[in-house]
Amino acid sequence: MENSQKQQKIVEMFDEIADTYDLANRVLSFGIDVQWRKKGCDKAYEILGKEKIDSIADIATGTGDMLLHWRDRADKKSIKIDRFIGIDPSVGMLEVAQKKVDFADFIEGKAQELPLNNEEADIVSISYGIRNVVDRKEALNEFNRVLKPGGIVVILEFTKQNRDSLTSGIVDFYMKKVLPAVGGLVSKNYEAYRYLPDSIEQFLTAEMMQDELKESGFDIKYVKPFSMGISTLFVAQKR
Repeated sequence: MENSQKQQKIVEMFDEIADTYDLANRVLSFGIDVQWRKKGCDKAYEILGKEKIDSIADIATGTGDMLLHWRDRADKKSIKIDRFIGIDPSVGMLEVAQKKVDFADFIEGKAQELPLNNEEADIVSISYGIRNVVDRKEALNEFNRVLKPGGIVVILEFTKQNRDSLTSGIVDFYMKKVLPAVGGLVSKNYEAYRYLPDSIEQFLTAEMMQDELKESGFDIKYVKPFSMGISTLFVAQKR
């Protein structure tokens, strides 16, 4: 299957699960993903060190969850944000996001072809979306293009386990047995949640993700694994 066809199939799958996506996320992560997202926001604001930010772009924004955290964490730190932007190729997801987030501009678009100008954003984020981008390196180059010099990219993603890890058996059982069953039950779409563990298995280790970020013109500033390495937070700065 060509990359464009593969990408379209993934987008259509997310269209189908848009209405139940938030609930499934909360159930499957036991709500812990909220803390992971807050940590990413806080670290980015800390490293950027600005009291006024022109724009934050959340890529593969889905239902807009991350934008809520960007706003709330900025409010707590008295940081002023002029513009929030949510970008996603799934119209279904954006329809849910627009009902939930009334302070952001939402644009249909792909991570590898961002509808943004050069050096437009101070911060770019993508949460649990980068592994769904077929042309990942093109997307990382796009993140670099749209960021201002010294801008920050925040990536939260499920990362592939090293097989010699003591916890890899536990993680495998959860990902391959529990997650598809529970996610399928909540969403009524078992195919979508069978795709998830497969996509993680075919994705990168945390070390490989860092290497790709460096190749795309970023300096790694912070890496934090969560829940036995199931999920990893990457914060990097444009050179």
